[in-house]
Amino acid sequence: MRIFLAGASGAVGRRVVPALVARGHDVVGLTRHSAAQVEALGATAVVGDVYDAAGLTSLVRDARPDVVMHQLTDLGAGDRAANAKVRTAGTRNLVDAALAAGVRRIVAQSISWACEPGTGPATEDTPLDLGAAPERRGTVDGVASLEAAVAELPEWVVLRYGTLHGPGTWYEPGGLMTQLAQAGNLPATGDVSSFVHVDDAATAAVAALDWPSGAVNVCDDEPAAGHDWVPVFCAGVGAPEPRRVDGERAGWARGAANGRARKLGWAAGTSWRAGFTRA
Repeated sequence: MRIFLAGASGAVGRRVVPALVARGHDVVGLTRHSAAQVEALGATAVVGDVYDAAGLTSLVRDARPDVVMHQLTDLGAGDRAANAKVRTAGTRNLVDAALAAGVRRIVAQSISWACEPGTGPATEDTPLDLGAAPERRGTVDGVASLEAAVAELPEWVVLRYGTLHGPGTWYEPGGLMTQLAQAGNLPATGDVSSFVHVDDAATAAVAALDWPSGAVNVCDDEPAAGHDWVPVFCAGVGAPEPRRVDGERAGWARGAANGRARKLGWAAGTSWRAGFTRA
């Protein structure tokens, strides 16, 4: 297949490109400024901006892809508002470009922690938290906008990734979460998270080329409270023992269930525990 990959030089994208190429796919990788890196991975690089709707439409049309893959993020500066903008305006432009080019299938990156409060791990059928508090609402609205836009194509898969860890993420040595931990600013709370290693996120993206339409939680098998994972992470990055905060978790901080992904044949190869231990 011929695949147009937006976000080809990102933490997940730069793992997806060689995996696709190894399977015989022809990849056109969109990047803002890392053409040489994308070419070195085996793709044909195109330089563009997802906020330039006309330019993006031209690039996708010229690529003539069978599938568009969305691995776009804007998290380098830790700016959640910028990342929400990618999910709204960037996704809108990418979907419009795909529709204009006659593309039938899209695979897009989303997140697994945008669901409404509840007592156990969220499934793909758990509604999004559209009544979220203001400090969380921008993230949830961005996810809702992304997922609605993607579903406009005849065939679509939304990959609801757990919190990404591994090289190129906030959890790598020197990353944002490492800095917080080493400064003593990462408390161990009761909030529950689900994680996925970037390598496992990439294998899910490749597998999703053949998955049926719908959302799929892509995370490891062990949703964990901060009481459990934060001390392991701190030890892995050489940070001080974290401050423990007892009390009820936030209702939405419930983790995610990966049963659908497992039924589709995907399984995580690296748990958060193993990933943080070797950080």
